[in-house]
Amino acid sequence: MATISRYLTEDDIYLLREGTHTKLSDVLGAHFFPERGGTQFAVWAPAAKSVSVIGTFNNWNTGASYMQRSDGGIWQLFIPGAYPGAHYKYHVENASGFHADKADPYSFFNETPPQNASIVWDLSYQWHDDDWMANRRANNGLDAPISIYEVHLGSWRRVPEENNRSLTYKEAAEQLIPYVKEMGFTHVELLPIMEHPFYGSWGYQTTGFFAPTSRYGTPQDFMALIDLFHQNGIGVILDWVPSHFPQDEHGPGYFDGADEYESSDPRRRIQPDWNSFAFDYGRNEVRSFLLSSGLFWLSQYHADGLRVDAVASMLYLDYSRGPGQWTPNIHGGRENLEAISFLKRLNEDIYRAYPDVETIAEESTAWPLVSRPVFMGGLGFGMKWDMGWMHDTLQYMALDPVYRKFHHGELTFRQVYAFNENFVLPLSHDEVVYGKASLLGKMPGDDWKKFANLRLLFAYMFAEPGKKLIFMGGEFAQRREWAHDSSLDWHLLKLAPHAAISLLVGDLNHLYRSEPCLYKNETSSTCFQWIDANDAEKNVISFLRLDGDGNFVAVVCNFSAVPHDNYRIGVPAKGCWHEMMNTDASVYGGSGRGNFGGARSVPIPLNGFQQSLTLDLPPLAALFLKWERNQ
Repeated sequence: MATISRYLTEDDIYLLREGTHTKLSDVLGAHFFPERGGTQFAVWAPAAKSVSVIGTFNNWNTGASYMQRSDGGIWQLFIPGAYPGAHYKYHVENASGFHADKADPYSFFNETPPQNASIVWDLSYQWHDDDWMANRRANNGLDAPISIYEVHLGSWRRVPEENNRSLTYKEAAEQLIPYVKEMGFTHVELLPIMEHPFYGSWGYQTTGFFAPTSRYGTPQDFMALIDLFHQNGIGVILDWVPSHFPQDEHGPGYFDGADEYESSDPRRRIQPDWNSFAFDYGRNEVRSFLLSSGLFWLSQYHADGLRVDAVASMLYLDYSRGPGQWTPNIHGGRENLEAISFLKRLNEDIYRAYPDVETIAEESTAWPLVSRPVFMGGLGFGMKWDMGWMHDTLQYMALDPVYRKFHHGELTFRQVYAFNENFVLPLSHDEVVYGKASLLGKMPGDDWKKFANLRLLFAYMFAEPGKKLIFMGGEFAQRREWAHDSSLDWHLLKLAPHAAISLLVGDLNHLYRSEPCLYKNETSSTCFQWIDANDAEKNVISFLRLDGDGNFVAVVCNFSAVPHDNYRIGVPAKGCWHEMMNTDASVYGGSGRGNFGGARSVPIPLNGFQQSLTLDLPPLAALFLKWERNQ
């Protein structure tokens, strides 16, 4: 695939100003034209008095390459001899005496931080993922099993022999892809890979909305990583941050001495949680910039989805702001009408162009219809993170089992709303930093109980309706919190309890992907039925997962630290129920209690069913039992 480069037209300017342009990266930024032996530069700076291109091709001379202003506040210049690899910036001045050297907001490649110049780059790449792209609807759809491995590329694994450096994109292709494939995850989700000046922001303070970070290699290296993921049957979701951007001088903020990308209203300009500029969604040129960025990663990099960060901060004008610190909308409300309109347009444009991808909202409030189509009154996302499930479940799991009976509703409440949205169940990076402890560290009790609780947590997540997400390190029970400047503790896999957790997660992935009862119709209430939601005294819940074709899997979770002998549950079908998974199996580090491969029903009515099973429930364990239709 060659870089799409062309000259700016009147239609481009019209769509830019209308706020509907989705391919601005084709015409703005730096585009090399080999037939002319040079590069066309174009930048939007409506308040500028003058803009010049400075770079390695003119010795950074601010007076050597002045750009010409055209309609729409766009400045353009063709520079012969500016070849791919040349470093450059825009020197911007306005009538008020402002002047600054700015990186290109549309650049495809940038210097490695702390350096911050843009780099002229040709994005040509020959893809080899035709089979994946032709069939990815089947892998990305709501009816597909989706189990996501969330990764911060800079700290997944490091090279201690070379000053503890991060892996390159090429090294990640060699090491991360086989690991993800072996573990059975269907997708990876990368914390923002877009260029960011502060490594400690994990990528969430983006300045390069069209440029993968150069910390790990070139744009083509990153394309090759995604290409190889696809060739191995693994989808790639990219975290994307259209909610805010940092105040670094070289960034888009105060670009030409005026508030162009950020709001000019001081009560809307700064997002207080991150001390970042908030985008002005009412500015049409900004909408075109963000629309173009989002679709760029889907087209140029073959991403299979975008996980949109901090959606709640976009939806509410008073998000993290107190009285007097925010301005209402034109109706006097707290909703950011411009941001809502932008998100709807974004999702419509994405699904129109790429109906086989997913957009996923990180949205932490009760905003309705986040993952419903725009024509139904929704925001148009394909999926939404279930932050409520994550919060309630981790809060419940942190309790000593002695006290869990008083908090039973934290387990069962999810079913009140579980099918209001298309949910992803996240055990994400945000839950294992800043003193929150690792997943293992959150679990109560001695080491045996901690590992048993973690096994139960993972099994419960895989049993619940919804797509799955586990942040790196959790899958082998990392003991310490995640640290972005060091590698995961891979040596723990040499220890039996950690290796057993890894084995369990791999087996859960395999079970989820191979058993239709666990993934078919999982965004519909038809896939779930309670057996008993109310046994708080024994800390047990039991339910059915159904595939819609008359097949059943019964799931029984014992959140108590004591076993329950002869525990009876009702079941909807007569015959043998095969024990598919038992998290207390000795191979997973458990005590080895179980049901000798399954149980046969008896005609004793219970829980509204005519048949029932008698089970041995191990402590802090989950059982998966499938009805054997042909017996």
